[in-house]
Amino acid sequence: MTTHTAPPPMQESLLDVGGRKIFVAETGDGPPVLLLHGGGPGASGVSNYSRNIAELAKEFRVIVPDLPGYGRSTKGIDLTDPFGALATGIRGLLDRLGLDKAHLVGNSYGGACALRLALDTPDRVDRMVLMGPGGIGTTRALPTPGLNALLNYYTGGGPSRLKLERFIRDYLVFNAAQVPESVIDARYRDSIDPEVVADPPLRRPKSAAALWRMDFTRDKRLSRLAVPTLVLWGGADKVNRPTGGRMLAGRMPDCDLYEVANTGHWVQWERADLFNHLCAGFLAGRR
Repeated sequence: MTTHTAPPPMQESLLDVGGRKIFVAETGDGPPVLLLHGGGPGASGVSNYSRNIAELAKEFRVIVPDLPGYGRSTKGIDLTDPFGALATGIRGLLDRLGLDKAHLVGNSYGGACALRLALDTPDRVDRMVLMGPGGIGTTRALPTPGLNALLNYYTGGGPSRLKLERFIRDYLVFNAAQVPESVIDARYRDSIDPEVVADPPLRRPKSAAALWRMDFTRDKRLSRLAVPTLVLWGGADKVNRPTGGRMLAGRMPDCDLYEVANTGHWVQWERADLFNHLCAGFLAGRR
């Protein structure tokens, strides 16, 4: 059985970025890499990358923020352009850290943030790794059952541990038995933060214009985005369709695609050893 090294001690900061607070944990030395987490209920940076930080920190300065609206960062984002709001916050974080350029690694919502930041300001991104990113072909098909479960978490009867457990075990991962109860307990506890319940950071688009803006395959800049990119997509992803990987590889001029068998939406957690090897090698230029 594979054992995963726990995250090492990390320096923690709560930084002012454009009048809002962004929580950041970091460790390691070397080229800077930002790890951007997904948008599921209760998500946060260090928890989402708990199986990756120690390995990546052997070669890189690993910077792990809580995205705007999540964890210990200021709650609430602009839902008329959520990807743009996330990208603006993370670009402001780069400025606050004094970084002209960095590698970006993004899962799901964090992948959408990374891609939008790269499209808006490609000079700020060195290399990029995306795992099942959001916003790929979303206007070309109905939402998946997994995405619907995610978007419905705070609606109806509101959040509950049962709803969260069903989302994680039925939709987030390929092998539900791999997820310990402690992970679900921690995610549920964070998901019912009163500030998050009052203003969930991931909701259905407010308008057709917002929906259109949130589909990167409608953005003409995608075919000109020269940032070297590695896309890792779980072949059994039930949240964002694996066909999205082929859409990106077919449109971006410098995009490698690796579809991971028997893996769901959480590639960096489910297949941590493979992810760590591929991610570190790609970011270091060993492609």
